[in-house]
Amino acid sequence: MHIFNFCCILLISDDMAKHEKLLKRLLSNPTDFTFGELDTLLSGFGFKLANAGGTSGSAVRFINYETGHIIRLHKPHPSPVLKQYLVKFIINELTQGGYLND
Repeated sequence: MHIFNFCCILLISDDMAKHEKLLKRLLSNPTDFTFGELDTLLSGFGFKLANAGGTSGSAVRFINYETGHIIRLHKPHPSPVLKQYLVKFIINELTQGGYLND
């Protein structure tokens, strides 16, 4: 029982550290932030990735079902790297949604 609790604490702590590192990286306005990193970061805020529809192409939504906040964007392709305007857009969405401290 104690070993299980210790392992769970380590996993949660590791996830929190990863989330904090990704957030710090996003806020530095990187030119190489990937869609996979964005997915991991937003999932730490409670967002779930959803396609915008059967014929949506690259359109995706990140939905936070607890708050009702939806972030809509186009998944980058062929490269997974987000364009700079998307990095700024995500920072703005997280700020406006109250997910970031001033």
